[in-house]
Amino acid sequence: MNSKLLRVSLVALMAAGLLGGCSTLSKTTDTVTGWFGFGKKRLAEPAPLVQFAQKRQLSRAWAASAGEAGRGMFVPAVDDGAVFAAGESGRVVRINLQNGSETWRADTGRKLSAGVGAGSGLVLVGGLKGELIALDAASGAKRWEIALTSVVVAPPAVAGDLVIVRTGNGQVHGLNAADGSRKWLYSRQLPALSLQGVSALAVKDGLAYAGFPGGKLVAIQLSSGLQAWEVSVSMPRGATELERVNDVVGMPVLDEQRVCAVTYQGRVACFEHSKGTLIWARDTSSDSGLSMDAQYVYVADDKDAVTAYDKDTGRAAWRQDKLANRQLTAPLSLGKYVAVADVEGYVHLISSEDGSFAARALADGLVRATPIDIGPGFAVQSAKGGVVAFKLN
Repeated sequence: MNSKLLRVSLVALMAAGLLGGCSTLSKTTDTVTGWFGFGKKRLAEPAPLVQFAQKRQLSRAWAASAGEAGRGMFVPAVDDGAVFAAGESGRVVRINLQNGSETWRADTGRKLSAGVGAGSGLVLVGGLKGELIALDAASGAKRWEIALTSVVVAPPAVAGDLVIVRTGNGQVHGLNAADGSRKWLYSRQLPALSLQGVSALAVKDGLAYAGFPGGKLVAIQLSSGLQAWEVSVSMPRGATELERVNDVVGMPVLDEQRVCAVTYQGRVACFEHSKGTLIWARDTSSDSGLSMDAQYVYVADDKDAVTAYDKDTGRAAWRQDKLANRQLTAPLSLGKYVAVADVEGYVHLISSEDGSFAARALADGLVRATPIDIGPGFAVQSAKGGVVAFKLN
């Protein structure tokens, strides 16, 4: 059993009553907590920061606040010249992309579990009681609110007049962007145990790509909600339920030819995106996710090493292993660099050419959400709710 599994906790959902008996595992502790919960005991101290000659200088472009993330899954969204962010208390903010000023702030009146989705003039967040709330992107006014079958567990996606959202009972909902009415529903049974983090949706060319517990990657037709194909990124292995936890984590990544995904206690694999034909696969385990650029697929593994795999062959080009136990986010590809953030709030910029450290900066405390590209530069949202934009000098 790998080292990070030692800081995994069995999460009982009896208090929340949200996932219909499915339990989840939190990657940060070994204590029993509620869903989305984080215990206080940490088994492994983060590796000390290595010293290096900085090749580039990271500086803050601006900082804003969306309120504490608490137990929720919050990743900012970029759309129409703005950054949208949310926190557990129900606050949603629109932030000017250029200077970080707050354009509007809305209080949804709900405890939130996930967000943010943005597109087609909407800003979307999910509530702990299964609410999906759509705000007007220009003004922050509420457009509509509906009740779903379970808690929203990942940022919603928007594709034209369709909103696609995942709930914790294994369902993917296709909704009318105008009023939230249902267009279709995709559903599958979940295993007894799964990781706390849920794979976000990726949308491209009429398909929504969703990763599931049990190592499955599914392509869903946006027009009908029917399954186009299903593949196994990896297969569960082990004698116990805990050892057999094998979830797709993070958001699948796409280019014009392939879709790639990674699992916990399994593999990273790339498939032909229209049919699901396997291109390559390599054994690895991640509890955060991956990213891709024109040359490589980058994976942050469960030992907190970042590896670059050639996206055509799967050959490992380099591995940066000096961030052990720093509980890295999924990586973000930024051209010549790859950005990851960690449990102490540090943002690390790694060379995409050879994996060497290029720059480091401090955000606003623990970062669980994947950094986002705000072109130029990138931004991170901390667990405390700080949204910090960085630029390369």
